[in-house]
Amino acid sequence: MRLGVLDVGSNTVHLLVVDAHPGARPLPAHSHKADLRLAQLLDGDGAIGPEGVDKLVTVVRRALEAAEDKGVEDLLPFATSAVREARNADDVLARVRAETGVELTVLTGAEEARLTFLAVRRWFGWSAGKLLVLDIGGGSLEIAYGIDEEPDAAVSLPLGAGRLTAGWLPGDPPAPEDVRALRRHVRAQIARTVGEIARFGAPDHVVATSKTFRQLARIAGAARSAEGLYVQRELKRQSVEAWVPRLAGMTTAERAELPGVSEGRAGQLLAGALVAEGAMDLLGVETVEICPWALREGVILRRLDHMGSV
Repeated sequence: MRLGVLDVGSNTVHLLVVDAHPGARPLPAHSHKADLRLAQLLDGDGAIGPEGVDKLVTVVRRALEAAEDKGVEDLLPFATSAVREARNADDVLARVRAETGVELTVLTGAEEARLTFLAVRRWFGWSAGKLLVLDIGGGSLEIAYGIDEEPDAAVSLPLGAGRLTAGWLPGDPPAPEDVRALRRHVRAQIARTVGEIARFGAPDHVVATSKTFRQLARIAGAARSAEGLYVQRELKRQSVEAWVPRLAGMTTAERAELPGVSEGRAGQLLAGALVAEGAMDLLGVETVEICPWALREGVILRRLDHMGSV
């Protein structure tokens, strides 16, 4: 059947259409995305303002039209941290439902971590052993660890690249004291979770997902996306540490000139790099392998699992 996943994230609203059936890997058929930056549209009280809600309704409506055009039989719509943590989340969800007919399921941070872990486990298989998975989104950082398809630990922290950029790095380029303050904040947050992960022992394989990690890997020399999903891509902590001060000294426009860095994500790349550096350092990780599957694929795989068990 043809499935659609509608991901209302902190940075983008992304419709992924796949051809899938239980027991087979989902084959991408169409991708439709819009940069919305919900994490940056929150007002001083933590609510998504009227303009942001209007934009969200419009984007969801267009994504729904695209899904219908592509023959999607089953749409799986969900929202992550920006909607989850908005003070007026219930009102936003009700407005989307009333004006588009789409019922957004709001995932918890732990659910995000578990579904991303499932996607990574299916991509690498059982031979990967104990997996540690890191995912930096627009609104949150997810960390998951385990040896099965369900992780032993699943943690979500409010350390998304978009959220941190909006709240901590107002300058372009940012002031050095702001960068240092954000670095301290990121490491203090991550340090609280280290014990929860470390008690399970050293992982056999460390994997990173998300646009932030892919862009960092690309500027550090990894293969271009045009070379395909199955090319191995890695990112070393040493490379991230070398790039952080360089990114801190660049304007958004200068970062957008780097290989693999989109104009829309260039402003968040420094904050994302600080999170990646902090997570890898505090968790004792020297190298991560980049996985092309993440949360959206995890949602699809869970749906296929449920179909197969009926």
